[in-house]
Amino acid sequence: MPVHVVILAAGKGTRMKSALPKVLHRVAGIPLLEHVLRTVRAFRPDSITVVVGHGADQIQQAFGDASDLRFVVQEPQLGTAHALLQVEPVLREAAGDVVLLYGDVPLLRPATLQTLIERHRTDGAAATLITAFVESPYGYGRILRRDGQLVRIVEERDTSPAERAIKEVNAGIYAFAIDPLFGALGSIAAQNAQGEYYLPDLIPIYRRRSLPVSTVTVADASEIRGVNSRSELAEVAALVRQKKNEELMAAGVTLIDPATTYVDVDVVVGPDTVLHPNVYLEGSTVVGAACEIQSGSRLVNARIGDRVTIRNYCVITDSTVKDDAVVGPFAHLRPGSEAGEGSHIGNFVELKKTILGPGSKASHLAYLGDATIGSNVNIGAGTITCNYDGTTKHPTIIEDGAFIGSDSQLVAPVRVGQGAYVAAGSTIVEDVPPRALGIARSRQVNKEDWVERKKNR
Repeated sequence: MPVHVVILAAGKGTRMKSALPKVLHRVAGIPLLEHVLRTVRAFRPDSITVVVGHGADQIQQAFGDASDLRFVVQEPQLGTAHALLQVEPVLREAAGDVVLLYGDVPLLRPATLQTLIERHRTDGAAATLITAFVESPYGYGRILRRDGQLVRIVEERDTSPAERAIKEVNAGIYAFAIDPLFGALGSIAAQNAQGEYYLPDLIPIYRRRSLPVSTVTVADASEIRGVNSRSELAEVAALVRQKKNEELMAAGVTLIDPATTYVDVDVVVGPDTVLHPNVYLEGSTVVGAACEIQSGSRLVNARIGDRVTIRNYCVITDSTVKDDAVVGPFAHLRPGSEAGEGSHIGNFVELKKTILGPGSKASHLAYLGDATIGSNVNIGAGTITCNYDGTTKHPTIIEDGAFIGSDSQLVAPVRVGQGAYVAAGSTIVEDVPPRALGIARSRQVNKEDWVERKKNR
């Protein structure tokens, strides 16, 4: 039987106090809604429909490349039952079941969805909902049972003192048989102060119509946690990071202090790599085996080879560091840069769209921008590639085995040939031929007894 997933993502998220739609806020590198979609796709449904409303254009733009999604707009937003009713035109001719999720509940596991649909079909239910037991159930609808059977769901604001003490709550996640669903949705009344139509009101309607209702209780209540505020966003993010860190350690990665190690969900780290405290691995970063990334370093969409050492307080963005290289401390690799195999980028060295070849070294205080640097090149302290003339960026090429003396400026476009030397303190504005020495500095003049004459004046 087909399974169709509907994800509700139309809410404004007022408590977030944000111009960004709530479901686009990121947790461990990806939007809340993307977390939900990954769970859904692992479940392999027959269709996925996302109900949008507030910020609909932003959400559709963010996920517009996903060919397996279709969007339905809820306007105005009149509650969860009203939101689901908007899907009727696209599911009117469908058979099977609908699984209803929320775009701000990112911790649900695919296995839980599988259990939900299996229980739903085994029990022959018209509706099956997920429940959980929570120690602090404030804000959740309470599950009322008689002889173990679900009777109704009471919302927090409507509970009596006895009902308020109930710890079994409604997760708001449902499986519905399609046949009776939309007709029943149309009979829900907006009998509340908000004038909205709520899904829990389906339960008494189904019971009156003798339609069977079942439940599945999750063992881990964190799975149903939603995000309604910045505080809850931070709490959920901490749970996601903890899970990611546990996965890394189980795979052979050493985290010296997991509580201060921040790794996004799409990051890959090889075995025997050591991550020091306050390391940030973000985006699609891939780190090889037997690396060491020291404290304070931040890697975003970086590609790191094997046996690489990233020393303290480095920033590497959209760049590649190949096997056995050493970077830092306090180095910055900006987008489009590459540190070759066995290369060394030292303290306060910045690369921008630059390739530093195998075995080459830039150990101190250099800026290398729009440069292609060959193998076994030595870049002296204070070297600058002057790549920008105020209008256009120009390339610098330094061929294999060249030696660039300290405090040199290479005014691009310029080429330093294979095995050539540039004398310290030079400003190079013309190409240096292979194996030549380029010198471009004023002749030194010493004034004898100048200090004494100055004092006498």
